[in-house]
Amino acid sequence: MKPYQISNMIIDDDSYDQEEVTVDFTYEDQNYSITFKKGDLELVNAWVFTNGTSLPANLSENIIELIREDIKKRI
Repeated sequence: MKPYQISNMIIDDDSYDQEEVTVDFTYEDQNYSITFKKGDLELVNAWVFTNGTSLPANLSENIIELIREDIKKRI
């Protein structure tokens, strides 16, 4: 079983000449959003949402890699 739950995935084909994939997910009862470049799935940014604000997220490489693999299967 995955330690996170994806709630939304957006593939943005028109973002500053770079195609990007943004995934919203829940992990350890927190809501996150993470964006990758579509071509090589390089991490662009990651945010955690708490108390109505967004802050840069500090996610482990393991979680990032699990999400990256999940995206590969979906696109």
